[in-house]
Amino acid sequence: MPHERALDVISIGRSSVDIYGEQIGSRLEDVQSFAKYVGGCPTNISVGTARLGLKSALLTRVGDEHMGRFIREQLIREGVDTSHVITDPQRLTALVILGIRDRKTFPLIFYRENCADMAICEDDVDEAFIASSRAIVVSGTHFSSPSTDAAMRKAMRLARANGVKVVFDIDYRPVLWKLTGHGLGEERFVADGGVTALLQTILPGCDLIVGTEEEFHIAGGSTDTVAALRAVRRLTSATLVCKRGPMGCVVFSGDVPDNLDLGVRGPGFPVEVYNVLGAGDAFMSGFLRGWLRDAPLAECCAYANACGAFAVSRHGCAPAVPTWTELTHFLTHGSPTTRLREDATLSHIHWATTRRRDWPEVLAFAIDHRAQLEVMAEKHGADPARIADFKSLALTAARQGAEGRDGFGMLLDGLHGQSALEELTGTNAWIGRPIELPGSRPLRFEGGPDAAVTIREWPAEHVVKCLAFLHPDDEPALRDDQERQIQALFAACRGTNHEFLLEIIPPKESAVDDRTIARAMDRFYDLGVLPDWWKLPSQTSQAAWDAISAVVAARDPLCRGVLILGLDAPEEELKAGLALAARQPVCKGFAVGRTLFGAAADGWLSGSLTDAEAIDLMATAYRRLIAFWDEQRAEATRAAA
Repeated sequence: MPHERALDVISIGRSSVDIYGEQIGSRLEDVQSFAKYVGGCPTNISVGTARLGLKSALLTRVGDEHMGRFIREQLIREGVDTSHVITDPQRLTALVILGIRDRKTFPLIFYRENCADMAICEDDVDEAFIASSRAIVVSGTHFSSPSTDAAMRKAMRLARANGVKVVFDIDYRPVLWKLTGHGLGEERFVADGGVTALLQTILPGCDLIVGTEEEFHIAGGSTDTVAALRAVRRLTSATLVCKRGPMGCVVFSGDVPDNLDLGVRGPGFPVEVYNVLGAGDAFMSGFLRGWLRDAPLAECCAYANACGAFAVSRHGCAPAVPTWTELTHFLTHGSPTTRLREDATLSHIHWATTRRRDWPEVLAFAIDHRAQLEVMAEKHGADPARIADFKSLALTAARQGAEGRDGFGMLLDGLHGQSALEELTGTNAWIGRPIELPGSRPLRFEGGPDAAVTIREWPAEHVVKCLAFLHPDDEPALRDDQERQIQALFAACRGTNHEFLLEIIPPKESAVDDRTIARAMDRFYDLGVLPDWWKLPSQTSQAAWDAISAVVAARDPLCRGVLILGLDAPEEELKAGLALAARQPVCKGFAVGRTLFGAAADGWLSGSLTDAEAIDLMATAYRRLIAFWDEQRAEATRAAA
């Protein structure tokens, strides 16, 4: 009985952290700031294939340190099987420093001396794991040392013995074969008879071989591409895929003709080259999506060429690979620009389909209040410094009330809540953080006029929350001012990779009907503002909810959804609104504050409640609200069924 294939593809080999220069057009010597991504050819392929819907796994080693944990955590977020990502206690995770100097120059420095992934050995290669996949991917770098060479060859032997296809990414980096100096990491070709001879011992055991023309030159031992491909063909019956840069690719499943253009080709996608680093890994991911689903070779080429086009248009390697949703949209609709990174529709699909994690529900304890607690402290003659202590008590209460359930979250500020914010960060909770200057109308930002400068310092997991007091019928000057602020904030959030929550509260004196909130939302979509979350007042009618749902469905079906705010409503009044909200698929939960902490704050700041009593009061109220939400959600599910 054949072994069940739990996986589509296992990539084996390099795993590093890419430290990417953010100043484009600069020498590496002059770069001032860097972005951090996972990297290494097999690791990039594992991410790319997972994004494209394949069941992907990685076999590698990482260090027992922060960078190794970063790689593992990022792979898990991407949906990659990490069961064979081995933590090496003796070695450090590899690093690569990369830059974008111009359209032809992409300097990179490999920090790989005795690194973790080069310690992969035969004992790391498990037969049951290899047999669980439809294919394995091995790459050239890991044949450059005797121990990793032995491990790769064992993987190939086990693959063939178990009917698993072998994919070889030639992935030739002369510096990693010690054929150039450290400063020539971007060099793509150095002829070397020893490397050619070694690579040619690998070729007979492969089912698919992928490389650039230069990579086939080293594998075939000739700088004439046709001659090199024919030399490879004499050694293997594998399908040969030759990447040709802006000319796309050409595939040979049989004999290699005199003219490369006579091979199987897919459509090309002319784009402006921004960054070639990682394009080959994106290409491989796209080709494997088709090849492992038995698609025609021309279709495989289309996927591969399109993925490569995305990669050369963006910053980073693994982060540039499109998702299946994004790829199919591009293949169906194309793009109005050759600068794909500037295509707003594609950029939004990419962002929304690669968010850090899924949040089907958020039940947040909101205590990002600043001015309200300052007023309360003043009323009781309490030192404002005590507000920070109360927020730490609220964090303890919220954890107790949530009882470890999925969807637990908090809204916390960095003014009075910094200690609680720091304690909660990194715990897998949903965290929203305010950016608005409390009570400002027109909207202004806490921390200064340029929100990007402020939120650049915030952890990536913090959702930027902005409360705007607005009405779609505000007088034009006020409306335009607030809209400009929110447009700038949205751009800043995307530029710094933070999710954005837009909270809308109509001013108390304004007239509100069933269409007011929906009209305000629609206006922001017209302006190109696509919040990840909306935070809205409870709606009193199904008609109002229908209007909100219709706007989200029409304008951004990839929106995470709506959270309901409390507005300091009495608990029973709040529950009435939540009962209706729980019946709305677009509503994903709540972010409620003073209803939960108001009485406790008043008592604690006045001195009539102890720490334990305040914690218990808040935890009980929060637990009660979560239970009510769960009951209403379950009742709505039963009614729908």
